[in-house]
Amino acid sequence: MELLNIKNLDLAGKKVFIRCDFNVPMDEFANISDDRRIRSAISTINYCLDQDCAIILASHLGRPKGVVDEKYSLAPVAKRLHILLKRDVIMASDVVGEDAMEKVSGLKAGEILLLENLRYEVGETKNDTDLSAKLASMAEFYINDAFGVSHRAHSSVAGITEFFDEEHKAAGFLLQKEITFFGKLINNPVRPFAAIVGGSKVSGKLEALTNLLPKVDKIFIGGGMAFTFLKQMGYDIGASLVEDELLEDAQNVMDEAKKLGVKFYLPVDVIAAEKFTEDAVSKIVTAQEIPDHWMGLDIGPATVRLYREALNDVQTVLWNGPMGVYEMEKFARGSSKIAHFVADSYATTVVGGGDTADLVQRVGVDDEMSFISTGGGASLELLEGKILPGVLPLIIKED
Repeated sequence: MELLNIKNLDLAGKKVFIRCDFNVPMDEFANISDDRRIRSAISTINYCLDQDCAIILASHLGRPKGVVDEKYSLAPVAKRLHILLKRDVIMASDVVGEDAMEKVSGLKAGEILLLENLRYEVGETKNDTDLSAKLASMAEFYINDAFGVSHRAHSSVAGITEFFDEEHKAAGFLLQKEITFFGKLINNPVRPFAAIVGGSKVSGKLEALTNLLPKVDKIFIGGGMAFTFLKQMGYDIGASLVEDELLEDAQNVMDEAKKLGVKFYLPVDVIAAEKFTEDAVSKIVTAQEIPDHWMGLDIGPATVRLYREALNDVQTVLWNGPMGVYEMEKFARGSSKIAHFVADSYATTVVGGGDTADLVQRVGVDDEMSFISTGGGASLELLEGKILPGVLPLIIKED
């Protein structure tokens, strides 16, 4: 899949609309706790500045659901951009209102304007044509550099592309890098290739698991989703999270893995607790006999050893989803130990965004990973074999 390339556009001195993903975590005082997504957009912004462009940046933050709410304002992002770019960043007080349009019309070459949160507009998540047209009217060129939201058919991601021909739209450097990396990973990985798949539910990962099976040599399951597989195998899982309606699907995944010769690993022990709290009494139990009313909240030490042993010879690792409730220190040990092992390995290590990216950052091994995706949901849909709505209009059509 080849995308329209920003380097092939005649951007010199033009107005450029760049859709970014500045959906960054903030504390209660509006301090940005992780600016990875902002830093990831800098190379595309700098490239446009080098072309003497007037730049309009647009992003969403959180889910204000069409209502103007100060806690979702992009003002803290404007401050961080100012620090990273060492340039003034003009901030609009709305998206397509009077202030934004006035500032767009007066924007000069080399200046940067950041629109307010796109999701303050009800039409953004509905892919509203009128909103797409207003956003498109701001610039001569459209660049999508928001991989983390490219799985959404929203106005600023999908609808807006209808208003630009192939000479006036392209993928930014981040989007290009993400699509290229995942393409190589899925179609031509260095083997043995292992996938570590965790998270709370099988339902969120079922299609990705099914699509990965023919491509990988080993799969390691962790997190709450493991208990649906363990229950299907006839084990006592106590009060652990389970999706009874997916037991048959879980069996199909295991049968397919066996048929394809894919080694399929499940936890052999877990850290169980009576309740889902930081101060709960916990103990190590085998995966076959979790006591009634107790729930598994992390993989146990024997599972960590087993997984590390089986990952020893692997040359490519894709990790999507934590091994337990890593947000609580008591149940973070399994995820932390696997993160350190993966980071220390000589394999190509790819982290599939979202919670896993947050986890490796908390553990402090994010710089040791080969590649950390900026999009959780988007990377998952790529693994499911889907073409993302924000990427589809940027694919070069073959004659």
